[in-house]
Amino acid sequence: MAAARRLLLLLAVTLAAAARAHNITDILDGYSEYSLYNNYLSQTKVCDEINGRSTVTCLVLTNGAMSSLAANLSLADVKNALRLLTLLDYYDPKKLHSLHGGSELTTTLYQTTGDASGDMGHVNITNLRGGKVGFASAEPGSKFQATYTKSVKEEPYNLSVLEVSDPITFPGLFTSPSAASTNLTALLDKAGCKRFARLIVSSGVVKTYQAAMDKGLTLFAPTDDAFQAKGLPDLGKLTGADLVALLEYHALPQYAPKASLKTMKGGIPTLASTGKGKYDLSVVAKGDDVSMDTGMDKSRVASTVLDDTPVTVHTVDSVLLPPELFGGAPSPAPGASADAPASAPAPEASSAPAPSPNHDKTKPKHKSPAHSPPAPPADTPDTAPAESPEGDEEADKADDKNGATAVSMGIAAMVASVALVGATLL
Repeated sequence: MAAARRLLLLLAVTLAAAARAHNITDILDGYSEYSLYNNYLSQTKVCDEINGRSTVTCLVLTNGAMSSLAANLSLADVKNALRLLTLLDYYDPKKLHSLHGGSELTTTLYQTTGDASGDMGHVNITNLRGGKVGFASAEPGSKFQATYTKSVKEEPYNLSVLEVSDPITFPGLFTSPSAASTNLTALLDKAGCKRFARLIVSSGVVKTYQAAMDKGLTLFAPTDDAFQAKGLPDLGKLTGADLVALLEYHALPQYAPKASLKTMKGGIPTLASTGKGKYDLSVVAKGDDVSMDTGMDKSRVASTVLDDTPVTVHTVDSVLLPPELFGGAPSPAPGASADAPASAPAPEASSAPAPSPNHDKTKPKHKSPAHSPPAPPADTPDTAPAESPEGDEEADKADDKNGATAVSMGIAAMVASVALVGATLL
């Protein structure tokens, strides 16, 4: 009996180890020759995208190759280059030299961004003459500039780190939009956040956002539909100072793309934060679904409309309501004014107090976006981004399918073995 228990415990520990998460930056910290590559993984937050994958192969560059790549590129372009060097399947030296037919197409992180058209997000792995293995973009006419050099780290069927001679590129890869040249309000208008754009301009908060862009900014922009949600408090009754606080509450003073948001724990300071726990947000993540939690309600991160290190702009499904302004009381019942934000006056013209918690005492708590909001106003763009995460989820599932299958089958077999051994010995 005791022996059986010890064996079961040992196998359980083995299973846990097989499913453990990896940390690519920690792994590369032990290799000084990849320090520049590792530094760019952290700066661009591609490390969080890699760590969020159960099966991945990282093609790393030495400091010399990485320096040549990044010499004249923006961080946004470097980020795409690193994504193209990240394969969403497990490859070790043995697999590289035994490709079926001598060649194979595989998916990369770049494919998951939504910016890749055609075969841009795929890499062709081919056995070349002389025993070399080459990597090239699947775009027609691409050359095999990158070749396999050596294996750095292998954690079978979860993580493989392979050194390659050169980056993988193709014409058009380095054309990412720059935050410095971005007209923020025009970007928000195009993303279906016109009312939010008008509010940040009329309140002057757009200048606060722009001042934060150099060091790091993450913006959560409510869509126009969010301002028509049932139960939304009448924002037109806020004082000028409270309106500014509300809008600053929709931004973090740091760069946090969606993959990085998933890793954040506890209270996250916003631009409105004035002390410990004041005007903070928290993240609720489940799979690829990410929501921002105010303590009163949750708002889903619907899409990313700009990701240019160190600035990212996400759209959210509902207005983020801080308890510091709305007292933690239930939101007004359906019928509350939802049109006020469209014509909200400038701060100096608004002096009405914030909504009283007592006034809303008996009204049901607002739970956006559990039900569909009213039809958007006529000036709302036809391509509102609220549905894009479904496409992201499908892309992620497809990207993980090849590599994750081997891991799933292996763990399932181990679980069956545990049950069989336990039944025999007990």
